[in-house]
Amino acid sequence: MNILFETERLQLRQFNLEDTAFIIELLNSPGWLKFIGDRNVKTMEDAKNYLVNGPMKSYGENGYGLSMVETKTGNVPVGMCGILKRGNLEFPDIGFAFLPAYHGLGYAQEISTETMHYAMNELKIQKVAAITVPDNKRSIRLLEKIGLHFDRLITLPGSSQELMLFSTK
Repeated sequence: MNILFETERLQLRQFNLEDTAFIIELLNSPGWLKFIGDRNVKTMEDAKNYLVNGPMKSYGENGYGLSMVETKTGNVPVGMCGILKRGNLEFPDIGFAFLPAYHGLGYAQEISTETMHYAMNELKIQKVAAITVPDNKRSIRLLEKIGLHFDRLITLPGSSQELMLFSTK
């Protein structure tokens, strides 16, 4: 297991191909579908392709990417969090998503706060961004709690959806 860091209750580790069932569950959860969108990951093969061409590819190319959030006690998978490098954003951005059963427990703030420290102190990223849809109020509150500020509205290439861009100062 490639653990990146631990917090009081959680650990962040790189994804591996044994995480396919979790990926199917998370990417088809109501919050993911509503706020992030359908990635058409329905089968183990879809999940494997998602992992290989997404997070695992990013680890090799960028040295970071989305990673598994697990409880330290029992290694229970609860969500994902990490830093992404998107070709259409000026700065790397933080992303996170959690299974519905783990909403409201403070996990997202706990792991996102430490991910910001990790990005700036370990990865030496000078400025971190984040994007979210305007109606994702929980995400907006969390981004503000971890030190990001609303910058402007953007539309990514190939999309008509307006997104809120946040960034560190």
